[in-house]
Parts: sequence; C-alpha cells; structure tokens
Amino acid sequence: MTHDRRKADHIRINLEEDVQFPRLTTGFEHYRLMHQALPELDLAAIDTRVELLGKRLAVPLLISSMTGGVEAAGMINRNLAQAAQARGIAMGLGSQRTGLEQAETAGTFRVRDVAPDILLFANLGAVQLNYGYGVDQCRRAVEMIGADALILHLNPLQEALQADGDWNWAGLLGKIEAVCKQVGVPVIAKEVGWGIGEHAARQLASAGVAALDVAGAGGTSWSEVESHRAATGSLRRLAEAFADWGIPTADALLAAGRGAPGLPLIASGGLRTGIEAATALALGATAVGIASPFLKAAAASADEVVATIDQFTAELRIAMFCTGAETVAALREPGRIEVADSPGRSRMFHG
Repeated sequence: MTHDRRKADHIRINLEEDVQFPRLTTGFEHYRLMHQALPELDLAAIDTRVELLGKRLAVPLLISSMTGGVEAAGMINRNLAQAAQARGIAMGLGSQRTGLEQAETAGTFRVRDVAPDILLFANLGAVQLNYGYGVDQCRRAVEMIGADALILHLNPLQEALQADGDWNWAGLLGKIEAVCKQVGVPVIAKEVGWGIGEHAARQLASAGVAALDVAGAGGTSWSEVESHRAATGSLRRLAEAFADWGIPTADALLAAGRGAPGLPLIASGGLRTGIEAATALALGATAVGIASPFLKAAAASADEVVATIDQFTAELRIAMFCTGAETVAALREPGRIEVADSPGRSRMFHG
C-alpha cells in the first residue's frame, strides 16, 4: 500500500470510527486538583503563558502532529495553523516522508504563510533512520515548512502491526543522537500513543533530545486504527490483541520525568479538557498536546478549531484559579494536587 493511501485511510478512520482505547485510560482520573475556596486571585489575572524551546506560548498547548501528504490533509493543516496563529499556541505537522519522497505533496504540509509566528514542528518517523534517511532528510523536512524544531516519532507497535511496516529498530539510538548533534534545530522525541517509559526517556535524554512528548495510552489507540485498515482477518485479530497496550499518559509523564529530569515534557495521549491539562501541568508537564478533538474541528473550519482552543483555555484558566495558581509554574507547587486512591479517599501527591 502506498504511503499516501495509508495517510488517507488514517484520516478517514479517525474521523469515522471509534478508535479509542477499549478499556485502558489515561490515568489522570487517579489525581485530583485541590480546590481552593479562597484563591485570593483575580480570574482575569491568571497567566497561562509558558516558554517551550525558547518560544513563548500564550497557552501551554500543542496541536499534536496528525496529517499531511494528501489533499484533505492540506485543508486540515491550514485550518489548524490559522487557529494556532490566532491563539498563540504550538503545532506539529504529520510525518513528512510523503512530502520528501513525492514533492508534489509537500504543499499539504506548508502553513507558514498563514501561521508566521507559531512554534512549528517538523516530523519524521525515527525508524526511517534505519531505512536510508539521515541528517540531510531531517534538514529537508525542517526547511520544507520553516520549522522551529523536529519531531522524531516513535511507533514500534504500529509498524509491527502493519504487513508492510518498518520492523528494523536495531541500532536506532545512535542515529537519533547523530541527528540531534547535526540537524541544527532542537529535536523532540515523541511516541504516538503508547507512552515513553523511564528507561526510554533516559536513553533519549542521553542522545541529546531537547524535549520529550510522552504521548501515552488512553486516547486514540493506533492498534484500533490499524485493525480497521487491516487487509486480512489475521492482521485484524493481531491488531485487536494490542488494543489496550501501552503506558497510561499520567504514568508515562511521571516516568519520563524520572528518566529525563530537567527536560521539557509534553503530555499528550487522551487529554481532552483544560482540567486534565491542569492536572498534567501539575504533574510536571511543560505543555500538553491534543490531537483528535482538533482533527474533527479542523475538518469543519479554522473557526471551529479556535472555538475548541478557547473552550480548553477557559477550562484551564478556571482550574488554575480554583487551585489558587496564578501561573503555570504555581500549579507545580506542593499542595496543588492529590492522589485519589478511591472515592472519598485521597492523599497528597509528592512528585
């Protein structure tokens, strides 16, 4: 199957099918932000600004990498980018392999004309470094879209579930390290929905990545996506067997923090609300990434994406206000969050 056909399938399946994890959750339900009945704050003064990779974001939010390479993706990306520009947030593009190998599709990734100021991430599959790609292709992906940084995404399970997948992941860490040293922009290592654990975070930090997007389990299950596009019954059953595989996002966030202390962490994978985002920020994330709700909004219009961002931001601001946190940094102070062991019982979270 061609790479562009695969991308078209992914868009259609994510828009039309139920591809959430059947049982596995993000894990954020195990934490509770501490309500402050007397916040001593003005809601209008709540400051959601953060800095990520040297660039200021108005809200600690990334439109996570989703698509590109086919006609429908071009419209979706431009709607996403216009909204990101309007609200001062970051955005990642989908894997640009198609744009590099089929030059006529490169335009579906280009959004700088409508989003000149946003923090913008190029994106390639890390495993392509084992299939002929190197620093040159990484630089070309960055230059193609005028990106500020490069995402190398990690998706071993997705590749393993595809009959035509890229199965050779041996010796990849050293090649990631070479890209980090030579590509000329910060490199972000990102999972696609099964999570980065403590050991992998430590490996990637040692290779020189500038940030980690933990992209944990609990939102879109790419095992479920692959089951919908499986060409045979055996491949479908194989994908379904891994429907609930992965590290829940909250667990991945804490594990990555232990493995790569000091590195900026992006929490993505199943986050849907500003309240969940506030929880992730309190647990140590620098920013949060959201994909599925933005894909559905962008299929309609840029205005729908803006409305989705505004709803998220309002929820985040009120969550900060009601925990007494005037800034995102204040959300991480002791006493803002507790572990909810069971209904009616909880204990303080101690990092």
